[in-house]
Amino acid sequence: MTAKKHLTVANLAEQAAIAAAAKPTRDEAEEAVRTLLRWAGDDPTREGLIDTPKRVAKAYEEFFAGYAADPTEMLQRTFEETDGYDEIVVLKDIRLESHCEHHMVPIIGVAHVAYLPHRRVVGISKLARVVETYAKRLQIQEKLTAQVANTINEVLEPKGVAVVIEAAHQCMTTRGVNKPGVTMVTSRMLGAFRDDPTTRREFLAMIGH
Repeated sequence: MTAKKHLTVANLAEQAAIAAAAKPTRDEAEEAVRTLLRWAGDDPTREGLIDTPKRVAKAYEEFFAGYAADPTEMLQRTFEETDGYDEIVVLKDIRLESHCEHHMVPIIGVAHVAYLPHRRVVGISKLARVVETYAKRLQIQEKLTAQVANTINEVLEPKGVAVVIEAAHQCMTTRGVNKPGVTMVTSRMLGAFRDDPTTRREFLAMIGH
């Protein structure tokens, strides 16, 4: 691992420690939910809402579990016995559930991830876990796409990485402009996928684009 990567990991660890020290308690989180319920115009002490703060806090632990995970660690175990395999590896239609950092409402879609191996490959489930880890944080789709691609590129050091995400954002389908059925598509192409049109076309054909 290069000095730059060590620095990046150290910075992330420092940021995580600061965030953990400032993190509210579970009781404070539940009280915040009661405040929102009152602000919305309801009574958090009524029967139907009495346990809602606990349920919301538990749900948030699942929704934002990505803050407690390190996606770089998931890619550390690789395999070099590939019998010379040097073609594109694609994992497509990875279910993606995230939350918009502007309105904290769901982003639902799929991610397609590909890389062109250079000496080593990684278990395919790890690619899905990298997507899931970044998705389970407050996000914008553009940043999510870049984070997934950049992490795979930095850790595996392949000949190229490609990530395409297609998702619907409830911040615009259920509120605001109210346009259901709209899908946002973002892509990040690195290495051979950016520089070689043939490689890029092959990947896009494999995912049906």
